[in-house]
Amino acid sequence: MTHENTTPYTAESIRRALWENDSETYGPARNARAEELVGLAETTGDRELLLDALLGLIDSYQFTSESGRTLVPFARLLRMWDERPADFHSRALHRLHWQFKWIVYSLIGNPDIPLDAVRRWLPDMERHYRVAGHSVRPVRAAEFHLAQHLGDDGQAARLLTEWTAADRDRMSDCLACELNEQGEWQADCGDDERALATWAPVLNGEQSCAEQPHLILALSLVPLLRLGRFDEARRNHLRGYRLARGNGSLVPALARHIEFCALTGNEARGLEILAEHAAYLDSGEEPLSRLQLLSAAALLLRRLTELGHADIPVPLPGDAPVTTEQLLTRTRDAARDLARRFDERNGTDQVSAWVAARMAGTPFTDRLPLGVRGARLATGSPARTQSAPEPAQATAAAEARAAAEQAAPAAAEDADGGSTDLAALLAEARRRTLAQHPDARAAWRAVATAADRPGTALDKSDRAEVTYHAAVDALDDPEAADTLFRRAAEQFEAAGDPGEAAAGRARAAYTRAVSGRTEQGLAELDALCAELHTLHADGRATTRQLTGALLASARIRMGTLRTAPDPAAAADALTDELRALLARAEEHRAEDPRMCSRIADICCLLGGLLAGRGDAPQAAELFARAVERYHEAAVPWYAAEAEARLAEAALSLGRPQQAEQAARAALDHGAGLFEPLGCAHLHLILAESLAATGQDDDEVADHALEATHWADQADGGEGLGAWAQLVLGGALLRLRRYDESASVLESALPALAEHHHEGHVVQARWWLGECLTELDDHRQAGEHFLLAADIAKGWDGQRDHAVLAHLAGDALNGAGLNEEAAAAYARAEELWRTLGRPQSAARAVRARAWITLRTTGSGLPVAQDVMATAERLLTEAIAEAADDDSRTTLRAELAGTYRQTAELLVRGCDSEPGDEDDDGTARRTYEDALGYTEQAIAAFTSLGRPARHDRTAAQLMAAWLESDLGHTSAATTRARTVLSDYGDEDTPDTDDTTKRRRAEAQALLDSLT
Repeated sequence: MTHENTTPYTAESIRRALWENDSETYGPARNARAEELVGLAETTGDRELLLDALLGLIDSYQFTSESGRTLVPFARLLRMWDERPADFHSRALHRLHWQFKWIVYSLIGNPDIPLDAVRRWLPDMERHYRVAGHSVRPVRAAEFHLAQHLGDDGQAARLLTEWTAADRDRMSDCLACELNEQGEWQADCGDDERALATWAPVLNGEQSCAEQPHLILALSLVPLLRLGRFDEARRNHLRGYRLARGNGSLVPALARHIEFCALTGNEARGLEILAEHAAYLDSGEEPLSRLQLLSAAALLLRRLTELGHADIPVPLPGDAPVTTEQLLTRTRDAARDLARRFDERNGTDQVSAWVAARMAGTPFTDRLPLGVRGARLATGSPARTQSAPEPAQATAAAEARAAAEQAAPAAAEDADGGSTDLAALLAEARRRTLAQHPDARAAWRAVATAADRPGTALDKSDRAEVTYHAAVDALDDPEAADTLFRRAAEQFEAAGDPGEAAAGRARAAYTRAVSGRTEQGLAELDALCAELHTLHADGRATTRQLTGALLASARIRMGTLRTAPDPAAAADALTDELRALLARAEEHRAEDPRMCSRIADICCLLGGLLAGRGDAPQAAELFARAVERYHEAAVPWYAAEAEARLAEAALSLGRPQQAEQAARAALDHGAGLFEPLGCAHLHLILAESLAATGQDDDEVADHALEATHWADQADGGEGLGAWAQLVLGGALLRLRRYDESASVLESALPALAEHHHEGHVVQARWWLGECLTELDDHRQAGEHFLLAADIAKGWDGQRDHAVLAHLAGDALNGAGLNEEAAAAYARAEELWRTLGRPQSAARAVRARAWITLRTTGSGLPVAQDVMATAERLLTEAIAEAADDDSRTTLRAELAGTYRQTAELLVRGCDSEPGDEDDDGTARRTYEDALGYTEQAIAAFTSLGRPARHDRTAAQLMAAWLESDLGHTSAATTRARTVLSDYGDEDTPDTDDTTKRRRAEAQALLDSLT
């Protein structure tokens, strides 16, 4: 910032420069300018101007690394006050004593200020407060802060008692900030429950200020985690981070949010927060605040390094990116050095011990879903050990099972395979295979281990089985599995089992086909299917062996449909083939207990094919049949995927109850089996099903939150995760958890725009605007409504466009942006007229009338003309209405317009009837307002009992107007009419509006007597 002094400075120009500098960003440039302005103020001889310049300099220093320099100008101000207190106008005197607190706190937070110097300021502060007639409450608070900083818990406890016992006055910090410090000390002492109780008035919204609940939300995170109250901690993180984000005066709060992420398995989210605020690591912040950020950053970076992400680049302002490991070294060393400086100043190890404990923190949980997406880490987290594919994809679990299963011979359990132990192991492995139990593979591994012992022998059939199951275990290595399956086939051939030999070769061919050699594997499969047909006809192969090979072939060809010369014809042929295969399997269902699961496998594959071709009803029927067959076969773990597919199909068909039931079953039966994307999809289906049936939004939010978590863990989960966030944001909005919903929806917007239809983006911005409106952030709400409206204006239907434009007008009006609000209302009015919604158009016109009253030079006359437009619009619409219901709606709106016109006249009137400077204009205006009110009463009366509350409100308004006009008798009559209208309804269950109307009517009567 440069300042060219081409003309001499005057007191007025210096005062203007002080005001301009106050709005600059804190930092060296602002400090330098503040110093320059002090020098210029000295040259004017204007003591009041010099006071303001010195106060401005202190304010500039306070929030930078030069906070220690506040001592000099502040000491000068104290001398000036001691010498000539009359020079201090009331505002300067207030700022002087208010800044006394800043001085003491900044001295404590700066290790370069000797402890003796800090302590000397405290009695001086008390003396000045007493002389000025202020309470010593802020003094005791500062002394408490020093004792807390030094780790003197006994002294802190005594001072806390004296602090809270002292009177509150204008110099006291707000109650919210006081509770902040008190609760922080209690938490540091390990009394988390008491700390949270202390903070409760701020956390529940009873107390607030410019920095609260921002700070207390952040302070509450670790105490809540220590108490196991994870849901509350998540909520406070979402609420608090939105408030603290990007705010340089809330660096300690940002540090707490980074710490929270490091301790809850949200390292990726923490890294995003750190990267966004990395400038504060080396910005020369107030030292104690900077230490908070450094130690939290070191904790997070240590966690990332331990998790295998040491090489992730972290961008720093003005620097080339550094890795997490490199930044860890820098932040840890800087934190330790700064803590050491504090301890050397204080003569304790309190600060170093606290910093070391924070940097060594261990997670309270490795998984706390937040509902906001963190950036994917470059080095992925370890994969889940048990996996099955997503419900939305082909039935890969069944494919793997087809390659893995063996039809154990009926006499297998009588085979004598060697030692007694080996025989028992074989029997158990075969039992599990027949039961299709997931642990069958482990049982066969035990058999293989036992069979390798010296002196142990297996017959040919047993050896073939062991080899076959070794191939199953090797499926992650297709080449090894192929070799082992073929070896097993040779062994089955040698054992005289040609059906199992052909089935083994079919599984080898399938393994080749799914590992990239599709044409080769498919050709071999077709030949083996023909061979098995022959063997089956001769009674040398089972139906299960034949259908297994045919199903494997069908799966391979289903994967080649898109590349077929005629995909539709190929799909038709495959559909017919699968239907025939299903009929064959059903025909021979009684031959083998496992034919039920084979039938289910075929149903799943055929259902998936039909779903892909748009036949959702048939697909749902087949998935339901598969579920039934899996359960009939007593293999519920295999039913999970079919249940997931059924849930997906049912939801698409508008059957949310069926979708909910299937999704719950899939999650129950498939626990631990689905890949992250599959888990995300199932939880999302369940959340959407619950929302569609209007069930508990808490449960909707829980499942949507789970969906966001699992999508975050999955490769390619961005689109699904964004949709889950949209569902979650809507549920939180309905639960009135507006700040959480806003955080989730803001996080979802980029991925929604990238991966989803623009309608979903509109919905997200719409809901976000509603949240921000509830949070009193009307400007931002208006922006989101307008952005959504700009998208919706391109749609065929324009109702959403109109609603959004109107909502934008309401929000911008609430933000005091009159011109922008008027434009949005005008846009909405035009759209409502086009849509044939005169009542909505009238509301937009009335809103413009009120803005006109506030903003135009001509004021009331122009505003009244605008309001008259709404009256004409509604009058014409009533005349043209096609039915009684429409006329009733329009008459109610017209009555409201009459009443608002009366209110407009009264508010736009510069004086009241009878004022000394009134030339009669006020009386005429009030009489006009009374006339409009009487029209409103008549219109509401014609609408009967449903409009009673509106009618009595208009009656009371007319009564007050009569009173202002001096018509005491008429006013009394109207008030009594209202009381009479409600009769004897003053009972415990009387609605609030009735109570308010009766109370107002009685108050008016009392004022008239």
